[in-house]
Amino acid sequence: MMFLHTTEVKVLGGYRLFIVFNNGESGTVDLSHRLRGAMFSPLQDPALFATAYHHPELETVAWANGADLAPEYLLDLMREQASKAA
Repeated sequence: MMFLHTTEVKVLGGYRLFIVFNNGESGTVDLSHRLRGAMFSPLQDPALFATAYHHPELETVAWANGADLAPEYLLDLMREQASKAA
């Protein structure tokens, strides 16, 4: 069984990330409507959102304020958004 994780993260404009997963899938995730709650509301600041990076130990997207998102959530969201755009 392979555990899903990210291998690459690139910050795009408009609260979007380009993410590469270890299962071979990659694409854009729009988090503009997902930045709520104590950990994620501060990411509405574009400068803080732009600190997104691939965390080498958590193996997912993380930010300078300590926020991170599960790779499974990110993959599901990426697939959902891609299907709506198609």
